[in-house]
Amino acid sequence: MSVIPFGRWGLIGVIGLLLCAQQGQAEGLAQKVRPVPVHQAERHLTNVRQLTVGRQNTAAHFSFSGHQLIFQSTNNWMNDTYAAMLTPADAGLRCSQMYVMDLESGTVRLVSTGTGATTGGFFFPGDRRVLYSSTYATGPNCPLPPKTASRWAVDDYDLYAVRLDGQDIQRLTLSSGYDAEATVSPDGKTIVWTSVKDGDLELYAMNLDGSRARRLTNEVGYDGGAVFSPDSKRIVYRASHPTEPSDRAQYQALLMQNLVEPIHLELFVMNADGSGQRQITQNGAANFSPAYFHDGQRIIFSSNLATPAEGGTASRHLYAIGEDGHALERLTFDGQFNSAPMFSPNGTRLVWVSDRGATTPGELNVFLADWVP
Repeated sequence: MSVIPFGRWGLIGVIGLLLCAQQGQAEGLAQKVRPVPVHQAERHLTNVRQLTVGRQNTAAHFSFSGHQLIFQSTNNWMNDTYAAMLTPADAGLRCSQMYVMDLESGTVRLVSTGTGATTGGFFFPGDRRVLYSSTYATGPNCPLPPKTASRWAVDDYDLYAVRLDGQDIQRLTLSSGYDAEATVSPDGKTIVWTSVKDGDLELYAMNLDGSRARRLTNEVGYDGGAVFSPDSKRIVYRASHPTEPSDRAQYQALLMQNLVEPIHLELFVMNADGSGQRQITQNGAANFSPAYFHDGQRIIFSSNLATPAEGGTASRHLYAIGEDGHALERLTFDGQFNSAPMFSPNGTRLVWVSDRGATTPGELNVFLADWVP
């Protein structure tokens, strides 16, 4: 594996600074984590705790044991002194990087390289290695964000597996373009992810070592955010399949620019081999981050479904729905942004991302709650 130089510090030196900074954050983490008041309508949430403080901390996922979380964060320097030490060549360290948090001790460790941007972290069985997507092979800098806020950039990401100490990096995808949004099946046998390698944003599955890649979806449009059911037999995902010729042309024109505009996303379920695809929401909203309940019969997700009823504000909240598309229930009411929910393996705790209690615009933090059935 080639090493990208990092100005006068060098890659090891910069990562060392970050690790020292993270250890400093870890020592104070127990004092910063505090109980958070719960909105009276959030009857399924109790003992809510805020686990991160400041900037953007997103997409937290439980380990197989339920004792750790992996999440991405732009909160890379716990002391701004470190930012002043970085040269322009170190710009990748200002992107989202991947971290693992021990829920018992509160320690936080950097597991990504500190270069490029990272997204979509997930644990492998045994909790000794993690999976994430990164642009670091294309250079150390952050990819430029889209000029239009409603659009997403689908940059040149690849999937990587790495030990918890950040060593022994294994690249799992080699195609050019977007390979991201990966998760691992609960039975520990399969990775599902989104790729543009065949010219469209489709879902694929492969073995944990990157072998036997197979395509699961085949409809024009974006398919992503896939997560397995607890028995690993089904997959829930979000999708946008334009049917009008003009809408298809716009989607494909944006994709040629490595962009998508996920204004309308519906939730779908299929069997783990890609068969039996069926739509479970038809609300015309932007439905994100689906995940199964512990019972395997219901799905938790994030949506702006309530926005019209709230005076047009850009709010996003958590909802539950049956796998059959019935029994919709709103779960969160506090804050303007609630997303990326995931239950612990035993179903007793919920982790998600929210702007509740934010002190600066754009701040997002990871929250943990005990689940009340």
